[in-house]
Amino acid sequence: MRILLTAGPTHEPIDSVRYIGNRSSGQLGAAIAAHAVDEGHTVTVIAGPVAVAFPSVATRIDVETAREMHLAVMQQFPQHDLLIMAAAVADFRPVRTYGTKLPRKDHFSLELEPTTDILAEASAIKQPTQRTIGFSLEQAGNVARSREKLVRKKLDLIVYNPTSTMNSTDIDAIFLWPDGREERPGGVSKSDFARLLLSHEMELFTTEAQRHGGASDSK
Repeated sequence: MRILLTAGPTHEPIDSVRYIGNRSSGQLGAAIAAHAVDEGHTVTVIAGPVAVAFPSVATRIDVETAREMHLAVMQQFPQHDLLIMAAAVADFRPVRTYGTKLPRKDHFSLELEPTTDILAEASAIKQPTQRTIGFSLEQAGNVARSREKLVRKKLDLIVYNPTSTMNSTDIDAIFLWPDGREERPGGVSKSDFARLLLSHEMELFTTEAQRHGGASDSK
């Protein structure tokens, strides 16, 4: 399978030194990439600014901003079967940026604008043979918001991901499917979680085949 994976944060520049962004170590993305390569998949990683290592056999595209990640995803997704959007893309960026370092001031205001919803746009161009998986970083217990994103963005699977995951080696996430199913593996290492996530990949494609009569044809 050809898997497109995004990982890490994006940095939205304020000036030549400062930026805003979401926190992300990229550890989960690296774990997913490692297991995907081990299972024989062709992997392309679109990585924000992270220090974590990805498998050398994976194709790596480095980006900094949400705009750059958006462009890379839209260019690469048509050549892939599955998009796993594990990146913590910044939700906002400064309307105005400065080419040099601004002097320190007693007061400074930033006007922000929303960044593009990359996963929603990718799902909008998704072909019947493609699938999309998203992650929803939420406060503890806010599973309903994750399910709303699953439906609104027309995803095939979403992972409710509590904020406690950030900078942790473990994750206590919930898998959510469009048919209402949930799976709660409990707290596991990010490596074990990556293996579990990839174990569901073929189910996403098999389920679609069954909707079109594939299951009855095979009996």
